[in-house]
Amino acid sequence: SALLLFISIMTMFMSGVVAIFEYDLKKIIALSTLSQLGMMMFSISLGLYELAFFHLLTHALFKALLFLCAGILIHGAGNTQDIRSFGGLSLNFPLVTVCMNLANLSLCGVPFLAGFYSKDLIVELACQYSWGIFVLLMMFICLSLTVLYSVRLTYLSFVGPYGGGTSISVCESDYSLVGPVVILSFTSLVSGPILSWLNFPAPVLIFLPVFLKWGALFFVGVSLLVMLSLQGSTYSYKWGAVSKFSGLMWFLPW
Repeated sequence: SALLLFISIMTMFMSGVVAIFEYDLKKIIALSTLSQLGMMMFSISLGLYELAFFHLLTHALFKALLFLCAGILIHGAGNTQDIRSFGGLSLNFPLVTVCMNLANLSLCGVPFLAGFYSKDLIVELACQYSWGIFVLLMMFICLSLTVLYSVRLTYLSFVGPYGGGTSISVCESDYSLVGPVVILSFTSLVSGPILSWLNFPAPVLIFLPVFLKWGALFFVGVSLLVMLSLQGSTYSYKWGAVSKFSGLMWFLPW
């Protein structure tokens, strides 16, 4: 279990760091999936099998929504996957923007969305284990990385300056595309408490020190503010060797 714990934490960390330096929309979402698989393995390594399954179910719903929204954006942006050529897409895709941001917020573990109910429970129960400060710190850092790449993706795609790519807004008039997105958006809102009631018949009461109880929300909030402030400035990702190393997925494809 100690080996699985180490591998899962390093998987979460690696995929989070790589996603921050990635510009391919599909790769960012795929790395996000890898990060959440690491979270599930982390839960299993602590013996929390039911929670890992619970997170698998909630994650499936909002990640399916995220991939569908990404497909609509790629289709509507002239088949480009580079988020640098997006920018300001919220004007052309208002509904998809709302749905994709909902999925991103759920992924980050924002309270009362689907991802919050499973991720926060895993984090709080992990805080009860005596693995040491390193494991706890890495877990909170990996939580922060999820928020960082999600905010970066949202900013560069929907909020930031226009990237120069072509975009068409006819996608939102196609109900076969938008219908499943709206349905999955609804499940991303309500599946957390519903699955929680189905999986855990008894209420979960976890006693922790105040700084650990608020730890997950604190890291999510701080990461959100940090990334928003960085994106609004003249900040760039030209970090030389670090950027190249992470942008090439730590040379793993080789």
